[in-house]
Amino acid sequence: MTGENFAVTGQLLGTVVAVQANFYRVQMDQEAGEQRSSTSLREASPTTTLSDRGAEEKLDLNASLPSPPLLLCTRRTRLKKIGQQVMVGDRVVVEEPDWAGGRGAIADVLPRQSELDRPAIANVNQILLVFAVADPPLEPYQLSRFLIKAESTGLDVLLCLNKSDLISPQEQQQVSDRLLGWGYEPIFISVKDGINTEQAAKYLSNKITVIAGPSGVGKSSLINTLIDSAKLRVGEVSGKLARGRHTTRHIELFELPSGGLLADTPGFNQPDMDCVPEELIHYFPEARKRLAVASCRFSDCLHRDEPECVVRGDWERYEHYLEFLDAAIAHQTHLHQQADPESTMKLKSKSKGKGQSQYEPKLESKKYRRISRKTQLQDLQELYRDEE
Repeated sequence: MTGENFAVTGQLLGTVVAVQANFYRVQMDQEAGEQRSSTSLREASPTTTLSDRGAEEKLDLNASLPSPPLLLCTRRTRLKKIGQQVMVGDRVVVEEPDWAGGRGAIADVLPRQSELDRPAIANVNQILLVFAVADPPLEPYQLSRFLIKAESTGLDVLLCLNKSDLISPQEQQQVSDRLLGWGYEPIFISVKDGINTEQAAKYLSNKITVIAGPSGVGKSSLINTLIDSAKLRVGEVSGKLARGRHTTRHIELFELPSGGLLADTPGFNQPDMDCVPEELIHYFPEARKRLAVASCRFSDCLHRDEPECVVRGDWERYEHYLEFLDAAIAHQTHLHQQADPESTMKLKSKSKGKGQSQYEPKLESKKYRRISRKTQLQDLQELYRDEE
């Protein structure tokens, strides 16, 4: 919402930058900082009992406060009753601000432009995917898996390769040429030596960016370089597994000096392949190029062994696609089984009646079914006849 709308509605707006239990840290807009300043002016006006010198000291004290302010807010009971979740990145309306105590209450959540479930964050503009070219070594399969997960969000994807000081210029060119064939133009940086970090910062200006990637590649170090006030924990790479240790424990938005917000997310090694199988192929830029100039014979083609498929062929990540497709199909099958309780559950009426019933797990009939008395009697009769 613009400053003009703020002047008309009188609403105080801000962005949720962190969630802690039932409390929300909200970075207020510039208009909120102006209102706080005007409140301070009224409190320090000559009509008060303060002396002019005291008022001047109070004005200087408020001028030293950060602007725009950061408030620790609760959520109105009305939002809880209607099931309105408040996420990191949400644009919210804040009421009853206590500027001195740094408190407030979230009264409403504005419509979201985008929403991610893992990590749970709203209004994201782009994803900054960070990998290392060495220590730990760059794994094409793992990188491809992260790229597919990032593409599935529908957001812009930036690929940043850290620790470029550990490889030669020739190796760097080989990696660049390979990724260009995938459809990505990576940014080679070195947080340790300060190589191209300013160039990476330009892509983050005035946007909400989620930084993601496996552990140990330097995500927290990059954030600490871009934002002095972040001071995130930095972990070392495990010597046995050649993987990083998890250091980020929660989602938090950090304000960039050049404008914009950057979200650090808990590290993970293998993102879930939970996309729709038919949509998976569109998350490969090299496959999208083929589909842009031609189309397969069947509209529901999965690009495996179907005839007249324009995607199936000799391109590097096709084997990755087939593996991801199997994982996506398995995930969808699991979801269908959960959605159909009768496939693994049975409906059983309660003993006392009253028209109530509930689902219970089905047991394997041959293994757990009780033998009938008639069958038991027949078995005994056969046993007696055999003994006679």
